[in-house]
Amino acid sequence: MKKYIIKDLLNSTELNRDVEIKGWVRTKRGSKEIAFIAVNDGSTIHNIQAVASIVLFGEDLLKKITTGSSVRIKGELVKSQGQGQNVEIQAKEIAVYGTADETYPLQKKGHTLEFLREIAHLRPRTNTFGSVLRIRHALSYAIHKYFNDHGFFYLHSPVITGADAEGAGEMFRVTTLDLKNVPINPDGTVNFKEDFFGKPAYLTVSGQLEGELAALALSKVYTFGPTFRAENSNTPRHLAEFWMIEPEMAFFDINDNMDLAEDLLKYVIAHTLDACKDDMEFLNNMYDKELLHRLHHILKAPFKRMTYTEAIDVLKSSDKKFEFKPDWGLDLQKEHENFLVDHFNKPVILTDYPKDIKAFYMKLNEDGKTVRAMDILFHYSGEIVGGSQREENYDALLKRMTEMKVAPEEMKWYLDTRRFGTAPHSGFGLGLERLLQFTTGMTNVRDVIPFPRTPKNAEF
Repeated sequence: MKKYIIKDLLNSTELNRDVEIKGWVRTKRGSKEIAFIAVNDGSTIHNIQAVASIVLFGEDLLKKITTGSSVRIKGELVKSQGQGQNVEIQAKEIAVYGTADETYPLQKKGHTLEFLREIAHLRPRTNTFGSVLRIRHALSYAIHKYFNDHGFFYLHSPVITGADAEGAGEMFRVTTLDLKNVPINPDGTVNFKEDFFGKPAYLTVSGQLEGELAALALSKVYTFGPTFRAENSNTPRHLAEFWMIEPEMAFFDINDNMDLAEDLLKYVIAHTLDACKDDMEFLNNMYDKELLHRLHHILKAPFKRMTYTEAIDVLKSSDKKFEFKPDWGLDLQKEHENFLVDHFNKPVILTDYPKDIKAFYMKLNEDGKTVRAMDILFHYSGEIVGGSQREENYDALLKRMTEMKVAPEEMKWYLDTRRFGTAPHSGFGLGLERLLQFTTGMTNVRDVIPFPRTPKNAEF
């Protein structure tokens, strides 16, 4: 017999037919004569109820069916006699694949998100994390579909790299050297010529630089993969391993870049609202009563666009007492970002940041003080997109690299693209987990990734 997906059965109008389901038991209740078994297979937040006669199946079998056990149930799909569901299954056959004893931690009671992080191997079985993971899938699918439909090519950029795209130096080292017998040069430094790659190698913080190389041949590409940062930050906003979406486009200026980023965000949010209605409603009711309103509001109007200098003026002229005083030349803090978004009641795109607080590859403006950077600020998530028009001029790029102590000899391949057919180009990075926080209402980034990697935590 064909195995049916519970999501499809719950929406079915074809009744009085035999079906088969497989899934995990969420709850079991009943009387001396009948057991009501709620089963979930992960396809939806909703369970389907199977009604089992104790006379037919016997107490011994039904005792094995506890919360957390996995089962196969065959029976007739009928109109439900109870409230809360349209259909149910009158069980004819039951098989228990795996039992779960009384130590199973996900019993029918409330669990804190902190506790669930400790059992991340089981938390996908909860309503909250089932919803988050289905939404994560929907967003990821929508991102790929958007770029495919807009003529982009998906580029698999390397995870292992010898370049620090951000210039921050917070990178995980990749090595096969024997840490008990590290080869040392006469000057006391590590002899990386003895290492696997013959030079220092790291886990990437970004696929951007490789994306630029490909965009200067294919015109429009995007990367979508894991990135890593060895930043010792134990905060609700930081992960050591996270996923980045990074498009790079030849012949795009900063305005084209902003248009693309705004359109992408609106598209993927609209897709997720449509594809994950039940999950979104659950999270709205459970965690954030303004979630759906906030998401729908984003789709209605253009984002506010302004320069960094204009934003500093708005912050300085406000009556709000900030913990960190806003001043030109300083990076914005989360409190500043939230104020701007609340002030304009919409996402804000900031451009033209001071060059000293931005990366070496951003195109210098004519004033010599600012670069064509663009950040998109969302309420609740802060900076959700960071990008820029890239510096395509060889001499200007070389000068900026020297100023920011980025070794040109180690980036010859990057500079070559400015020597051989250079062209204006732009790109940005969108953090999937930041986007998920905004889309789900989860306040901690560790709750929107299946198995979070943070300082002193690499479990599961």
